[in-house]
Amino acid sequence: QVQLVESGGGLVQPGGSLRLSCAASGIIFRSAAVGWYRQALGEQRELVARITPDRITNYADSVKGRFTISRDNAKNTVYLQMNSLKPEDTAVYYCNADYYQNDYWGRGTQVTVSS
Repeated sequence: QVQLVESGGGLVQPGGSLRLSCAASGIIFRSAAVGWYRQALGEQRELVARITPDRITNYADSVKGRFTISRDNAKNTVYLQMNSLKPEDTAVYYCNADYYQNDYWGRGTQVTVSS
């Protein structure tokens, strides 16, 4: 059974930082492309950042230069370091694993950027 468990969300002031973590089980993690998506209230889910098994990354234009995705295959974990957070980054952040053409999702973690 595949499980993705996110952690690290919370309330932060504008300009602050958070690091999200997603621990995976039930897959050969090093073979999966993993990423982070977000969904703001009333909006569609959108890609934030993604990293392939070869560690090729891509980012949404809105987060380039502020967010960094990384993976630790020994810990079956993907991270999202978020700096210079803005109110418009407020959303539920979901972890995703693309594993042999199957998509798996975590339950999400809330990130709120507000003063």
